[in-house]
Amino acid sequence: MMNGDFRSERPGTSATYTMDDSDEEDINLPSSGEDQKIIRRPKTSKQTFLTQSRATKKRSANAKMKTRRSLEDRPPWVQPSVRGAMPTPDMTVTHINQTHDRVRARDMAAMFNEGQTSTDWLKNHSIEHFNLTLKDLLSKGQIIRPKNNNNKRLDGPPRELQFEASVVNEFEYKLYESIEMYHNRIRWLLKGSKKTFGMIKGNKVALVIDSSDSNCGFGRISHFRESLMELIDEQLHNREMLYLMSFGTDLDTLWHTPRYTNIRILDEARYWVNSLSGTGGCNLLAALKKVLKVKDIDSIVLVMGSCPDQNAEALVEYIEQAAVGRQVPLHCVTFDCNNHLTNLTLRKLADISGGRYHVYASGSEEQIYTGTDITMLLREIRIAQDVINKIQEMRQGMMGDALVSILNEISLEVQKLPQSRFLPRPPNHTGPLVLEEAAFLPKTSEDWLQQNGLKGKRLSLYQVLAPNAFNQIEEFIPIIRKSVRSQTHEKAMTQFEWHDGTIKNVHVDPALLFDYQKQLGATVKLYERRVDWLSKDSRRLFGTLTEKRIVILIDLSLSNANYLVHIQHSLRLLLQQQMLNKEAFNIIGFSSTARSWRPFMQEPTEQNLQMAWKWALGLECGGSRNFLAALRLALENEEDRKRNMTVDGIYLFTSGIPDQLPEVICSFMEEATIAQPTRLHSILFNVDDYDSNGAIPGRYANITQTAECLRTLAHVTRGRFHWFRETGIIESDDIKGILSEMDKAVNYSQKCAMLVDSVKKRSPKYQAELMNGSSDDQPKMLPMRPSSAKRKALPAPKHTELSLARLQITENKDKEDGKPLPRSRPSSAKKEPSKMDSNRIASEKDRKSKRPSSAHKSKPSKQVFYTEFKNEVGTVYKQYPDILSKKKSVRKAINHPVIPDREELKTTKEWLKLYGLSKLRLDLSKLVSGPECTHAKRHIGTLNKSVTAKYCTIFPSVNIKGTVRHLQMQAHELQDYEKQIELVLRRYLRRLQWLLGASRRTFGAVVEKKVIVLVDTSGSMVSHMEELKRELVALIWDQFQRENISFNIVRFSGDIEPWRNGLVEPTEINCHDAVRWVSTFAPAGNTCTLEALVHAFKDKDVQSIYLLTDGKPDSSTARVLREVAQVNTIRGVKIHTISFNCEDETANIFLRQLAAMCRSRYHRCYAGMDGDLMAHKLLDEGFKDIDHPILPTFDSDDLKQLVDEIEQARHFLSQSRSFRQLFGTTTKPHEKNKSSRHMPPNHIKPSMTAAAT
Repeated sequence: MMNGDFRSERPGTSATYTMDDSDEEDINLPSSGEDQKIIRRPKTSKQTFLTQSRATKKRSANAKMKTRRSLEDRPPWVQPSVRGAMPTPDMTVTHINQTHDRVRARDMAAMFNEGQTSTDWLKNHSIEHFNLTLKDLLSKGQIIRPKNNNNKRLDGPPRELQFEASVVNEFEYKLYESIEMYHNRIRWLLKGSKKTFGMIKGNKVALVIDSSDSNCGFGRISHFRESLMELIDEQLHNREMLYLMSFGTDLDTLWHTPRYTNIRILDEARYWVNSLSGTGGCNLLAALKKVLKVKDIDSIVLVMGSCPDQNAEALVEYIEQAAVGRQVPLHCVTFDCNNHLTNLTLRKLADISGGRYHVYASGSEEQIYTGTDITMLLREIRIAQDVINKIQEMRQGMMGDALVSILNEISLEVQKLPQSRFLPRPPNHTGPLVLEEAAFLPKTSEDWLQQNGLKGKRLSLYQVLAPNAFNQIEEFIPIIRKSVRSQTHEKAMTQFEWHDGTIKNVHVDPALLFDYQKQLGATVKLYERRVDWLSKDSRRLFGTLTEKRIVILIDLSLSNANYLVHIQHSLRLLLQQQMLNKEAFNIIGFSSTARSWRPFMQEPTEQNLQMAWKWALGLECGGSRNFLAALRLALENEEDRKRNMTVDGIYLFTSGIPDQLPEVICSFMEEATIAQPTRLHSILFNVDDYDSNGAIPGRYANITQTAECLRTLAHVTRGRFHWFRETGIIESDDIKGILSEMDKAVNYSQKCAMLVDSVKKRSPKYQAELMNGSSDDQPKMLPMRPSSAKRKALPAPKHTELSLARLQITENKDKEDGKPLPRSRPSSAKKEPSKMDSNRIASEKDRKSKRPSSAHKSKPSKQVFYTEFKNEVGTVYKQYPDILSKKKSVRKAINHPVIPDREELKTTKEWLKLYGLSKLRLDLSKLVSGPECTHAKRHIGTLNKSVTAKYCTIFPSVNIKGTVRHLQMQAHELQDYEKQIELVLRRYLRRLQWLLGASRRTFGAVVEKKVIVLVDTSGSMVSHMEELKRELVALIWDQFQRENISFNIVRFSGDIEPWRNGLVEPTEINCHDAVRWVSTFAPAGNTCTLEALVHAFKDKDVQSIYLLTDGKPDSSTARVLREVAQVNTIRGVKIHTISFNCEDETANIFLRQLAAMCRSRYHRCYAGMDGDLMAHKLLDEGFKDIDHPILPTFDSDDLKQLVDEIEQARHFLSQSRSFRQLFGTTTKPHEKNKSSRHMPPNHIKPSMTAAAT
């Protein structure tokens, strides 16, 4: 067929093609007529566009002769027996092609009978569906390169395409078959009522008919009625429900509601159609309003034959509004109307509502082809004809010199294909995604190490050694009158450098350290598994995606053209493995411009991920790296803001430095993420073989500078940096944190080995082994005696109970005289005294005890005696102190403070300096702080057991700031203290109510006498502007006018507007004028905070500035702090900041920093917090329950300091009550003495022992 001549007819009709006699065979095909025509169809042979040589034809003829001889030599045919055989079914086939033909024929027949629209029908019968486009034809060819004279292929671009002749013939035959199918459907659409009204869709149909005088007059009514009757009989009789309405000047409905179709309903419809007549004008708008209100219909058929009374714009606008949220299409029919405006209006109405448009014109048959159904079929016929024309040109190009021009045209089609199509691809690159759902939500290594790090698992070496580590103590010993330093036990302690640089004495437990090293080894293995996990699959390329709502930025610059497949494959792995457990995502590709996959973030469903992958396959590289455009597209997305969706993480996948400077990008990120904590993570894939002759990027930097730039961009936003190449990961913040923890574990293990080794070397056994193995020539010597094994003096004789009691009384008397004894003897003073020394010390103490005391130091004296119970001793008072003397008591008295009821204009910090708990001497920790309880159990050699001191059984022990002390206050003193602390608490709560009252709730207490108030009236204050006006009016009258404070008010938004040029006195006239000016505030513009502060500093007399705002300034916060610091360094003006209903933590941090820099106060106004109510409950209910009610947590400096002091007072009150309860369980010494008189002797022992102690 490639070399044959074509007749005028096309295949599929009764025409005959004449080809060469040598290469043809006859095929009989049934025609549409009675006779059968013969079509000569070429045999299948592989041909190219180049003319075959004679030698090739000769070889082909020889092959055919051999085939004929083999056919002649085969045995004759034997007729098989069919006796008893079952008849074959109708669908039995003998070849797979026959099955395809039968199924296709069945589908074609079904489509005509189902009544599908052309849109639905072409989904399964279009040229593209059958793969018959020009692109599909080119894909069947083989691209070959031209050859030179030496029969070698040149390295130029592809110049020729090679096809098999059978492929081209079959392709062309399918095209003709498709055209014939489209013609048959057009003929079917032009039969009966479908020609007049088109094909009606829907089961519940509303028929709206134009019954105007123009449509029903001039002899048209009879033809119109006949057409409608034909429509009812052919298409409407099998519908589920019907609704009929006609419109002229007025509306006429056959039924009020849609009716189910039956014989009676159809008869009523026919009768109603036969009674149609002209009813005036054409009020189409009223008809549409009426029919769109009818329920239970799914299709509206609008038949128009005249021009409507309303203009086209009004009708189109109404349908646009009425069609929102509805799925009722309009099937618009123009019935023999010559007005082109009516045709245009109906076409617009059909397009807006999602329906179809049909034209019927009895005088112009060609207008019917402008309808929706037939237009779509004609477009498919034109597409098929264009492909056939290309095939004809290809055939003609096989003869003569026309080959080069045709092949050039084909090569242009090939050049239009993307360059990435010729790059090598991994297997199943273009296939659908194989999604994997993660079993857990990944974390960054920083968050992961908070739980699994050495410190989180309490495996830090310093945490393990802390219970056995002791500081070196150096104290002054009064007995020897010099400072003594503690010493280290040689065998069990070793000196070890702590993490803060100090030296501590550590008791080394080898078993504990051995177990600790085993735990370190298991932890290091866990870290190794995480590093291995981070280095696999998509985590090797992108790291871990930890946020829930993410945007991926893909670098599509021209420099990455040769790596596009690599980029696509990396994105494929990411979509498959890490995207399914997110909340929303989007993909943005950027080069010179940025384009996104979707206008806003989408949920990562399976369908959306597959669509995103198809979009990624169509990406092309070109241009530079306009990273800022992509960043703005991700962060300044209005669609996401409308849906209250903020971007949590942005992942930048690039191979080079952005076009913009890093300072510009960092500044933009800081401003854009004010209200959303977005992190930018940068991924750098290393490319080593950039083409030096290729495109020049917008900015050039080597790989080190590029990595430093991307690392800075990531770390500024608290993101992570990831750098990899084909061979593996070069740098990763996630892996770096894990490796750092592993190095720390190794370091701890080495220090453990060093500690164990240091103790081992000190052991005598080790020294002996070292000496024995040192040298055989030297004589063996015994190990040297340790320094601690010096000769000790003989112990002193044992004291009796009586002598010990006398010594203790003497020591107590010495303590009372003002000579404190050390808490414990140092290790250097543990030398056992000799017998003579002990006797001398005892005699000296006896002499001291006999000395008469002076008058101003008269103390009660005691006398000890033996009891009747074994060797126990008791004591009695021999002389009582003079209670009538006016000497100052040694005990700490409870202070009775007086706080004035009138509130003072002071900050909370200044007020607490006068009336705080410490200033009022009501700090319970100082009142109850006695000596430390150092009476631990001590081993008594003579008794051969551990004995505890009896002192702890008499005096209650309490825990004061982590130290166990003996309680030195009595129960009545604690009760007096509780009474005073309750009075102070009530005064504190009244102060809290005062701070939360009136204008102080919003502005705090104004303590200066010359102030300027800067008020933010930007557009973000629109929801709180009325509240702000009320609070400003209260500030003017409640604080400025009452306290005689000179003031000025400055409003700032996009510009600055002061109320007065300077400070004014708070007269009644000025206050009224200020209130009137405040009432004119209107929210609009930006937030120029810096300019407002600079304007306020121009006033020479101002003492403080009160800045009220609800967000960050337009300029950089760092710049505002820097400029204010320069201006205010010398003047020292207070800048009190007020956060007005601001939920942005970043903005609150800025205001807090600004106030702290100027040594001022920060105040935050809460909309829903009511601390006044909690304070009222405490004052009303009392302090029976210390833990309830709980005061709210305030952010304001004044309120926070006062609430902290209140909580401290409540804590002291609770602590005092718990201390007082100890006296209920502890028996008093005098009670023990009384009870001992009435008890048997075996009950005297504990009381006497306690007294002796």
